[in-house]
Amino acid sequence: MSETCCGPGYASPAEAMKAPREKVLYTIAIYTGTGIQKPDYLCTIDADPDSPTYSQVISRLEMPGIGDELHHMGWNACSSCHDDASMERKYLIVPGVRSTNLHIVDCGTDPRNPKLHKVIDGAEIKAKTNLSAPHTVHCLGSDIIISMLGDAKGNAPGGYLHLNKDFEIVGRWEESMGDIKFGYDFWYQPRHNVMVSSEWAAPNTFMPGFDLEEVGHLKYGREIHLWDFEKKEPKQTFYLGEDGLIPLEVRFHHDPDSSHGFVGAALSANIIHWWKDAAGEWQWEKIIDVENEPHPEWPIPVPGVISVILLSMDDRFLYLCNWLHGDIRQYDISDPHRPVLTGQVWMGGLLGKAPEVNGVKVTGGPQMIQLSLDGKRLYVTTSLFSTWDNQFYPEIRTNGGCMLMVNCDTDNGGMEIDPDFVVDFGREPNGPSRCHETRYPGGDCTSDIWI
Repeated sequence: MSETCCGPGYASPAEAMKAPREKVLYTIAIYTGTGIQKPDYLCTIDADPDSPTYSQVISRLEMPGIGDELHHMGWNACSSCHDDASMERKYLIVPGVRSTNLHIVDCGTDPRNPKLHKVIDGAEIKAKTNLSAPHTVHCLGSDIIISMLGDAKGNAPGGYLHLNKDFEIVGRWEESMGDIKFGYDFWYQPRHNVMVSSEWAAPNTFMPGFDLEEVGHLKYGREIHLWDFEKKEPKQTFYLGEDGLIPLEVRFHHDPDSSHGFVGAALSANIIHWWKDAAGEWQWEKIIDVENEPHPEWPIPVPGVISVILLSMDDRFLYLCNWLHGDIRQYDISDPHRPVLTGQVWMGGLLGKAPEVNGVKVTGGPQMIQLSLDGKRLYVTTSLFSTWDNQFYPEIRTNGGCMLMVNCDTDNGGMEIDPDFVVDFGREPNGPSRCHETRYPGGDCTSDIWI
């Protein structure tokens, strides 16, 4: 790849780290499941500390319908097509998990005031592909792949939706789902011809809320899958067992030559590390184990519930959130086999260690995170999924969610919550809403893949 390419993204992770600071953030905000009959929306937040509207919502783009449950989102293009001058990182694909609608949002024409470009109707997706419940969006060159967690009726395992660059349905991306039981997140590393996918549950299982008995009934995942990326079919499965209950977010190293990757097992509250050994065989191990904590109102100790993990662009730090405990952790993973805890901050959670931060009562716990390209600013939101929020943090109905920023020491390790940045979604014009995934116009630490 040429260093002087004029396509989207960056020539390398090292180049990405030199990019200009993010000036605006895009964040999902939902009313689905809150009792407020309003559309979910995409928030634009001013992240420029020199701006008079810093740390404020500066625009809101409502979706056309009610009840989408916006959740994750992704760009139409990334560094995987950096050498294609015809491509531009201009559109966010914003799916509704419950509606299966895909909202194509133009963020490029006016980055501070995005507009709806197109909607791909969920009924059309179900009819053409027998897929529903879109989750993770990744760009692959000029095309787009989206993990779909269910079939048209909400049963597992779902599959992968393939869109072309004009946002037309090509069909299903995968040739086969093999023996995979569930879908969730995925990440690919083309130089090793591998994709890794993880498991949540069938939409019909997770959408009504969480029932611990259903874990015992094997209705939640405990496996990750390695795919032959070129053949588009799974070739190896790691059964993680009790160490890997509900493996959610998967991340490869950003270094495209590396085979190392990680997944956070939510209910086990473990980090699993995988890699390719000297013989070319894939291996896995548990490298982080978050202990359950006693709680006076719980019949069992409270698990951390690792809802997200993220790697800094230089692959030095791994960040994770314990949504029920209420802490964000930073680990130095310079040696991926031996992580070292280098930072920890608290916000919300069930353990009561930081019920209020920056003058805002935090209802929920740290749930989704996004890191600046230079690794210095970590943006955190508090909502997991509407029915799960209502179950574990019922006061979120009236208090709403919030976004905070954590300053990260990239030299020595360490974190501290920034005292001057807070977005209180409990004060939104239509009533308390909840925030989830965050993206930046210039790309971020979970958007870009190098080929």
